[in-house]
Amino acid sequence: MSAIGIGRHDAHARLPRHRHADAYIALVLAGGYQEAGDEGRIAARPGTVIVHGRWTAHQDSFGAIGARVLNLPSIDGLAAGVGHIADPDTAARLAERDPHAAAEHVRDSLRPGATRLSDWPDLLAAALRNDPDVALADWARTAGLDPASVSRGFARAYGVSPKRFRLESRTRRALAALDGWTGNLAGLAADQGFADQAHLTRSVAALTGAPPIRCRAKSVQAGSCVRG
Repeated sequence: MSAIGIGRHDAHARLPRHRHADAYIALVLAGGYQEAGDEGRIAARPGTVIVHGRWTAHQDSFGAIGARVLNLPSIDGLAAGVGHIADPDTAARLAERDPHAAAEHVRDSLRPGATRLSDWPDLLAAALRNDPDVALADWARTAGLDPASVSRGFARAYGVSPKRFRLESRTRRALAALDGWTGNLAGLAADQGFADQAHLTRSVAALTGAPPIRCRAKSVQAGSCVRG
């Protein structure tokens, strides 16, 4: 789980791609950074709010003055995504006494306004999320890019290969579908575009630390898939 509280990051620092098992809210208090995550790249500035879902991954590159980022617990009524609040200092003051109250303030104050990058790596990321069957070489040629350089450039921008990015996107969709799935795991694997049930099982275990059958049991018992 992401530590609740204020994180301070040095100028020009980089956080390699990492994953969070739990959903959480990141609110920029000062400075800025670029986050390259599962939903694209975001130029985060003071007041930017990034709501991370469970099992999401990202890498961060901090700007010339670094950044102060308030991490808060996720709460009901706040879906994964990005936005902006006008008064991040109020959230920081509330968090000193009650992080949940600070998260409620963010939820109630959140407005559209975060800046997403839209260079070719971001267009490719969207294609990989939205079309599981997109062929990398075909996409590169359509975009007028050298297929051999696309994989390297994407990995620099996102900290992961296009192939792995696509597999993890598919796995998160399968996890989201698992809660309400009434069939067997082989059917879920076919529905979500995996080669077979074993492929689904390996992918879910790599992402969460637990196989799908345990995620399903934990979902019924506690509303989530947990390690263990």
